[in-house]
Amino acid sequence: MAALELFTIGQIVAPHGVRGDVRIYPDTDFPERFLHMKYGYIDGKKYEVEHARFHKRVVLMKFVGIDDRTAAEQIIRKEFQVTRDELVPLKEGQHYVFDIIGMSVYDTEGNKLGVLTDIMKTGSNDVYTVTDSDGKEVLLAAIPSVIKSVDEETGKMVVDPPEWVDE
Repeated sequence: MAALELFTIGQIVAPHGVRGDVRIYPDTDFPERFLHMKYGYIDGKKYEVEHARFHKRVVLMKFVGIDDRTAAEQIIRKEFQVTRDELVPLKEGQHYVFDIIGMSVYDTEGNKLGVLTDIMKTGSNDVYTVTDSDGKEVLLAAIPSVIKSVDEETGKMVVDPPEWVDE
């Protein structure tokens, strides 16, 4: 049987109380999803969600079978994950970070600029870090005037860098 492809949506950071609840720091653009989950994965094992609610900046979640603080402490510092089918569908033109990191990046004339190596969240728009074969980095604003196309199937991104970016 093939291994499950799992995606991290949160980090279990601490137990909460004495009844087995844990605090999960959401690592997703869709934190409200935690309130409707039926199950998730920890270390590749499927856990049924008994209940979940927000508390300050974390999600308090209780799993079936984790019934006391000692049991909760066993899953601390673990990733809370879901399968690809359970990811929140994205709008047209949106992409999951893990689907585009590693893409080859080309300019509009077909010249390879490098590989997408990082995505920085700045608040107004993301900034893509493209690293060439010599290790030189170029930062590109993830806006429609710069990012012309993203093809997940071929692993190719076409960009129109600003004129001040050396190529």
